[in-house]
Amino acid sequence: MNLFSPLTVGCLELPNRLIMAPLTRTRSGRHGVPTALMAEHYSQRASMGLIVSEGTYTSYEGQGFTWQPGLVTEEQIAGWKNVTDAVHAAGGRIVAQVMHAGRVTHQGLNGGRRVVAPSAIAIDGLTHTYEGKQAYPVPHALTTAELPDIIDEFVAASRAAITAGFDGVELHSANGYLLHEFLSPDSNQRTDGYGGSPENRARFVIEAYRAVADAIGADRTGIRISPENNIQGVLETNPADVLATYTALLAGIAPLKPAFLSILHRDPSDILVQELRSQFGGPVLLNSGFGVITTREEALSIMEDNLGDGVVVGRPVIANPDLVRRWEEDLPLNTPDPSTFYSHGAAGYTDYAEYAEAS
Repeated sequence: MNLFSPLTVGCLELPNRLIMAPLTRTRSGRHGVPTALMAEHYSQRASMGLIVSEGTYTSYEGQGFTWQPGLVTEEQIAGWKNVTDAVHAAGGRIVAQVMHAGRVTHQGLNGGRRVVAPSAIAIDGLTHTYEGKQAYPVPHALTTAELPDIIDEFVAASRAAITAGFDGVELHSANGYLLHEFLSPDSNQRTDGYGGSPENRARFVIEAYRAVADAIGADRTGIRISPENNIQGVLETNPADVLATYTALLAGIAPLKPAFLSILHRDPSDILVQELRSQFGGPVLLNSGFGVITTREEALSIMEDNLGDGVVVGRPVIANPDLVRRWEEDLPLNTPDPSTFYSHGAAGYTDYAEYAEAS
């Protein structure tokens, strides 16, 4: 196998092993409705083996960014249907990343609703709201009785994703958002059956995954994790605890044969990553680091060294809609413009050119 060979993930047959990372781009408007511009952007990148959508909220309470899309209203579902239709018409495959921001939000973002988390511990820092920068609030610690409602939101959003034409979903259990918050002993200081031991901290994520898989099929349901990423106050600094926690998580979901496991970690060859890959037993997609640009050479070496089954790529595919061709033929690349990552128009979004042969 190599980077450009086919890969099966659940019910999907991918033509290559390059995966477009979930990339927040704030183009959906204040009501979270995907636009024609978004349909153009995603369909331009349909040659990627698989596209993972930007993080899409499961409820208004769980919205984490300004101008973030949702999977809650009929208008949002219809907007996403336009996106998925465009991707499929261009020959691509796309799954929705469904996420609940947990405590990584603010009332100025989520319409004045609650901010919730495993425990009533605030993030130290500021977030961008529609009214400017604000300090993160102390979140409401979800009660045991409230947890099934959150799971129901994940299920409803995942069903909505299928209605919207997505080929599946990726549960966002990474980067400090709600599911990830349950996994870390720093952000989860509960004393009930969802806190304390690694097995208890993994329990809520397992239950959420199982519920979604039961609703739409495990062969359409992947999950993303970022062990040891230490971001947004979710710290995982004890190697033995990290291994025990993620071992418990995989023990709870691997028997269902999930479509894929996506791992964000700075070192794909790390013993933790490879141990988790072995425990999972299914397709593992590797992303070499939050905020670190993955190069062609690294992507090729991940496959050549048999470290994973696919490579998840962010910024190179922002600037190169035809990245698969450019990397396969070792062609020059466009350079991404960070000033347009979180703007609202076509600039830096749909205006990156494909490679043109010299005349």
